[in-house]
Amino acid sequence: MKMKKIPVFLDGDPGHDDAIAWTLAASSPQLDILAVSTVAGNVSLDKTTLNSRKIWTLLGKDVAIARGAVKPLFTEHIAAPSVHGESGLDGPDLPAPAIELQELSALDLMAKILREAEEPVTIVPTGPLTNVALLLLTHPELKEKIAHICFMGGGAAYGNWTPAAEFNILVDPEAAYVVFHSGLPLTMCGLDVTEQALVKPADIERMRKIDNPVARIVAEWLDFFYLFHKAKGYSGAPVHDAVAVIALTNPEILTMRPCFVDVELSADYCRAATVADPYGVWGQEPNMNVVMGIDRDKFIDLLCESLESYGEVRE
Repeated sequence: MKMKKIPVFLDGDPGHDDAIAWTLAASSPQLDILAVSTVAGNVSLDKTTLNSRKIWTLLGKDVAIARGAVKPLFTEHIAAPSVHGESGLDGPDLPAPAIELQELSALDLMAKILREAEEPVTIVPTGPLTNVALLLLTHPELKEKIAHICFMGGGAAYGNWTPAAEFNILVDPEAAYVVFHSGLPLTMCGLDVTEQALVKPADIERMRKIDNPVARIVAEWLDFFYLFHKAKGYSGAPVHDAVAVIALTNPEILTMRPCFVDVELSADYCRAATVADPYGVWGQEPNMNVVMGIDRDKFIDLLCESLESYGEVRE
């Protein structure tokens, strides 16, 4: 019996962890990747878009790629070159991009795909939520064509770019507010779980021994990504964005809890904090599933299985 695939639209700001998330997604027999869009986040839109074209060229998949929002809804863009390097994807040399951009913007391509889809589509954002918020604000009639939004961002317990705020949400908290209050099925893969999704030096060496070009590039991405985190005291590189893909393909290795989560839009110290109410003290119905834990060993096995698949002939 043929497996029914999940139709997905990937949206991100690559970024080493976005790149690895997309590597996982592209190899999964469970996902039907309809298109990809880029957003300003880790670095500028020009850089994330170029990185996206290079990543998909490396992966050998001719997907539709569209440029998205050049800045957040209301504020100026914040970048993270200290984490990902000036290019946003520093480390190994990548192939020259062989995939041309779509003439449509990310917003228009998202709308077109949703409008024409035979079944509701899952959106997987791994950067700031600007593109998704613009879609919800400008095309409310298409909400019924969205099955699920499974995003990397936020955290119930703490932040990483400020003590209270995670980077993706901090870049565009107003966009996060729009998504959180959309009424759509949501899954938040925040720092609570993604900082458990550590790829340690021994894991990187295991990946390096997988004899194909994609595996070697991923190992070198992780070499670079780990340098930043090692200086911060981490025992490995947290591959944050990959968890948003695993939540679709292998939810059995995760623990989740339904929760009402809102985002703070003001305050000097807590702007962009994602505030979770696990005990229901606000009396609000849960608006999302919050991923809280991951089986790290199985996560590493899944990453390695994905990389091994790039050495096979795939139709």
